[in-house]
Amino acid sequence: MSYHEYKASQKLEMEDVPFYAIIMAAMRRADDNNLDKLKQAWPEIWDELFARYHAPGGKIGEEQ
Repeated sequence: MSYHEYKASQKLEMEDVPFYAIIMAAMRRADDNNLDKLKQAWPEIWDELFARYHAPGGKIGEEQ
């Protein structure tokens, strides 16, 4: 990690961003190695991100 990444994490901390949204964003940005680690740590979040990515408008089930 770098100082720049540390400072960026401080900015994120101040935002009102839900934890799982941060994990989903990390999965979207991750390289293959880090994505594998994230998928192992949070498989249910990966399943939902994958499903929403492939669903029209990101809505699954009966969401409107």
